[in-house]
Amino acid sequence: MSDSTLSARLRGAVEALHEEQVGFLAEMVRFPSTRGNEAPLQDWIAAQLARRGYSVDRFTMADVPLASHPKASPMVDVDPAGSVQVAAMHRAAMPGGRSLILQGHIDVVPAGPGAMWTYPPFAAEIHDGWMYGRGAYDMKAGVACMIFAMDALRRIGLEPAADVCVQTVTEEESTGNGALAQLLRGYRADACLIPESTGEMITRAQSGALWFRLKVAGSPVHVMQAQAGTNAILAAYDMIKALQQHTAALNEQAKSHADFGEITDPIKFNPGVIRGGDWASSTPAWCEVDCRIGLLPGDEVADAKAAVERVVRAAAQKDSFLANNPPEVDWIGFEADGAVLKPGSEPEMLLARIHQEIHGKALEARHSTAVNDTRFYSLYYGITALCYGPDGVGPHAFDEKLRIASLKTTTLAIARFIAEWCGTAPCRQGQGCRQGQG
Repeated sequence: MSDSTLSARLRGAVEALHEEQVGFLAEMVRFPSTRGNEAPLQDWIAAQLARRGYSVDRFTMADVPLASHPKASPMVDVDPAGSVQVAAMHRAAMPGGRSLILQGHIDVVPAGPGAMWTYPPFAAEIHDGWMYGRGAYDMKAGVACMIFAMDALRRIGLEPAADVCVQTVTEEESTGNGALAQLLRGYRADACLIPESTGEMITRAQSGALWFRLKVAGSPVHVMQAQAGTNAILAAYDMIKALQQHTAALNEQAKSHADFGEITDPIKFNPGVIRGGDWASSTPAWCEVDCRIGLLPGDEVADAKAAVERVVRAAAQKDSFLANNPPEVDWIGFEADGAVLKPGSEPEMLLARIHQEIHGKALEARHSTAVNDTRFYSLYYGITALCYGPDGVGPHAFDEKLRIASLKTTTLAIARFIAEWCGTAPCRQGQGCRQGQG
């Protein structure tokens, strides 16, 4: 079969499966798979993949030696035994191509106040060519793309001529430990493709990230004597201001960075959660602020952590109470390295050609000030990993939405990538093929 014939048949298969795929995605979005609540969706996906004839491995983070790996991030406030991972294997009858991992995360961030959404955040409503919902874009659409890319091959009577592992993971939004768990489970391949929400661009570089909990003490007194006490919430704000100044200094240094020098303020600091105090008429005795700060490729995680701790210590010395009751910094999640995809790898060149042929324009690169899971495969296990996925708007925002037309083009690109990277063979009986269709 010529490349043009294969491409045309795959395009037809993707088109024929589109309505089913949109329904599949909508069903995923209806699962509120926030952190700690991912298992029901993972079980549903595992069943969907099993029905397709894959050999499905459902396991939890407690089943792998996560704590012993130097790049595992701390998991606070969540039970590893409840964090379910799924790996579904297509085993080639006579492997002749190159193996592939297709991986996507199904965990989503909280939706926030539902009243701030135009449509309910887990309703997967469709309007004017967009699907609205938390996770519709980041990144359940990508998961639907990779699963239906494999389905498109089967629809035209083909299967990959190499092993393909379809993985869905958790913890991408908080630690990345789901991706690491898959690797610790033993899954390897010649390349990895993660269809993260990239707007049909390829991620050239990603920053790293650290999560920490700033714990500040105070001295409680009645508010009528507020001047005699110490307000932990106001003191925490002083710590935040010091960390903002630290971030500004880091961003000034970043202007000379090889990969992020042209990005405005690539290091992001965010105090994301605050809690504290016990009574409105008492000066608060405690305050905790959960924070996130970035780091650039080439920066050491240990150095970035030490710098945060140094800034907090220095700020505390300016307060007589905190100087003797220093704030604590607990590391509670991401300890993620930044990473760069070096140009010129064979998987990237193949994807770039396919993208050019589908869209009629060159594949654009993006430099992301957030993390994605490719770092585990590329930095620690020597597997070239690409981050390329569909188009949408508003990850982590109100009214997050997927451009549904992008579901088709991204699925077609992934299907063609699988066919050309892995090679193809006639689909075997029992593999869910629909011979001669599409």
